Amino acid sequence: MHELSVTESILAIALKHAAQAQATKVTDIHLVIGRLSSIVDESVQFYWDIISKDSIAENSKLHFHRVEAEIECLECDHHYKLENELIPCPECGSINIKFITGDEFYMESIEIIN
Repeated sequence: MHELSVTESILAIALKHAAQAQATKVTDIHLVIGRLSSIVDESVQFYWDIISKDSIAENSKLHFHRVEAEIECLECDHHYKLENELIPCPECGSINIKFITGDEFYMESIEIIN
């Protein structure tokens, strides 16, 4: 259910930037979401269709770009992608790792009409 508050934040940010640009319509919003994020695209879209109604963002299209999770081993500097579940470093077996990508969640761009 946290997608509702996330979607409300997306709308607030979009409307703020659209107002600053003196837009009459928001047509597209591009979101970047890391694989490790618990955000469900379909839920965000569902809430978006409801809460954007009667705003300049009504009927705008959400674009979801998913980013794979990339991990760096802090022992041997090996970089690898998270395939399914979290595993130790495939090179040295260390669990001393850090995520390089995969936990992103941000609005990349907004398309408007002035």
